[in-house]
Amino acid sequence: MTNYLKEPRLLHGGDYNPDQWLDYPDILAKDLELMKESHTNTFSLGIFAWSALEPTEGEFHFEWLDKIMDDLHQQGCRVILATPSGARPAWMSQKYPEVLRTNAARQKMLHGGRHNHCFSSPIYREKVAIINKKLAERYGEHPALLMWHISNEYGGDCHCEYCQENFRSWLQKKYGSLKALNDAWWGPFWSHAFSEWSQIASPSPLGETAVHGMNLDWRRFVTDQTIDFFEHEISDIRKLTPDIPITTNFMADTMDLIPFQALDYEKFAKHVDILSWDCYPAWHNDWELTDDLASKVGFIDDLYRSLKQQPFLIMESTPSGVNWHPVNKTKRPGVHLLSSMQHIAHGSDSNLYFQWRKSRGSSEKFHGAVVDHDNRSDNRVFQEVREVGSAMEKIQAVKGSYKDAKVAILYDWDNSWALDDAQGFAQRTKRYSQTCQEHYRYFWNHDIPVEVVTPNANLSKYDLVVAPMLYLITEKSIQHLSDYVQAGGHLVSTYMTGIVNENDLVYLNGWPDKLQEIFGIEIEETDTYYPSDKNTLVFDNRSFTVKDYASLIKRGNARALAYYQEDFYAGRAAITVNHYGKGEAYFIAPRTDADFLEAFYQELVSKYDLSNSFVLVGDPSVSVQSRDRNGRPTFFVMNFSETTKTIQVRNETVDLLTEKPIGKEIHLSPYEVLILEVK
Repeated sequence: MTNYLKEPRLLHGGDYNPDQWLDYPDILAKDLELMKESHTNTFSLGIFAWSALEPTEGEFHFEWLDKIMDDLHQQGCRVILATPSGARPAWMSQKYPEVLRTNAARQKMLHGGRHNHCFSSPIYREKVAIINKKLAERYGEHPALLMWHISNEYGGDCHCEYCQENFRSWLQKKYGSLKALNDAWWGPFWSHAFSEWSQIASPSPLGETAVHGMNLDWRRFVTDQTIDFFEHEISDIRKLTPDIPITTNFMADTMDLIPFQALDYEKFAKHVDILSWDCYPAWHNDWELTDDLASKVGFIDDLYRSLKQQPFLIMESTPSGVNWHPVNKTKRPGVHLLSSMQHIAHGSDSNLYFQWRKSRGSSEKFHGAVVDHDNRSDNRVFQEVREVGSAMEKIQAVKGSYKDAKVAILYDWDNSWALDDAQGFAQRTKRYSQTCQEHYRYFWNHDIPVEVVTPNANLSKYDLVVAPMLYLITEKSIQHLSDYVQAGGHLVSTYMTGIVNENDLVYLNGWPDKLQEIFGIEIEETDTYYPSDKNTLVFDNRSFTVKDYASLIKRGNARALAYYQEDFYAGRAAITVNHYGKGEAYFIAPRTDADFLEAFYQELVSKYDLSNSFVLVGDPSVSVQSRDRNGRPTFFVMNFSETTKTIQVRNETVDLLTEKPIGKEIHLSPYEVLILEVK
């Protein structure tokens, strides 16, 4: 990490593909000129350059990359150098077809696209090791090298015979015996007990998809196999360049903007030195407000920052539009600066782009870029990138600073997978990730810092922990929550919590005893609503809508805070609180609209003194986030709306971008962002 820590600048730049332009020396020369003009300083090289580096087997060409590395260094830029395993050259697929993936229907894929390779393939691992070692040997001591970028956006699975054998070995290691596996997967169901390990195959639409324990273990295996391949990729790189940090770019499921579901990033985060992710929100869409979308971006930022408890990087974003949304709308004036500063505000030490220059052909020729096909710097997009670069230079002192929080939202990939698989409730309204974001939204609206953590996190640093819909919860996690509350913590959970264990087997004899102790209640059943169904509850003398789900609870030691008003459970408790040890545990039995969460969390924030100490009168569309640098906070005040907004703060400040004094009443134009320090 030494090399990275010595770099004082926030990283601004992005994916650069000079290998596409080797026959255009005038373009490459123009790039260097435009990089300086755009205030960019860091570029990712070689991500999909395998065919340029090794055009035929064993024939390597590094001269072009030598020159690019040297030219960037001469200009004062840094390089994030990628391994090229995200897309193979055609010669490899032709000579070694085993490197191609097999899909769940057991069809061998053809050469093409990217990420169409088998992580188990010995040949593929051999070829990756060769090219990666050569890159580390050649560039490990190059002064421009800042970081290693391993492959690109890992994802997907393979069902070939290599992967089947690895899956069976993984299961043998986990369970030890077929009896233990059959017990965990509830083998007697549909006569699905196995008598030989060789009988087990991965889930397939042609075969088995209804054994939920198998589905869950396959997803876990895919994560572990991907990590194993990643560790194989970095083996020589670690040995040859121990001081150069390693990352790979995580993702989000973009249209819904929820955490990426194909891999368990909590596990993966342990294997990277710096976590980075690729962010492509659909700004200006027609199904949500700008501040709704911005809140979701904040949730993902806070999750990926919290996984390693350190600043993260935005490895890819777009300065304008993309090319793969259903409608690829360009950012309106001002939104690029606003959206870039939001990442910095939530803990990023970079704002990097895909891509530096638009491709001339193929699928990404219309994907947003710093340099358009016009090859000019006087267009709006380039000038807004230049503005972002200038702003990042003025606030670079925040690099490396962390963003502490007293509130945590629990998010769990295992839980998401299991709940999504559950054939019950209502398929379209389970919405686990979105529900976590809805609870998060109250705190974002009120400028209260949040960390989004997993159930394994150390919870003792938080005054309030919110754990919605923990359908899958282990006995260890239950004990973890119990210890947290008993020690004085404050816990909120909801309907659809505590139903299955880590094997996706339902807890017997009702709601687990330890959860009954923590919350002082027992869950008797959960009612599932049609979209037309409604109920109400009364909380703090106000009526609120109940929708989608309503758990029926039997109170033990808990005190009722709200009651259902309709249906056969009218008059029964809907919201409860239980004093447990030195802490308190709250249970929200039904799903509600945002107005209830607003009222409920407002009481908790007041009771536990969690409000933002800088903001006096805020606005839900104005996000105020801060990063603390040696006890001196930098405040990012961001208007995620199309109208002028006014907030009031407790201190007079100076805007770091304009050096102008800012009073206690702050007026913000649409999409305006101010970056402030107290005088």
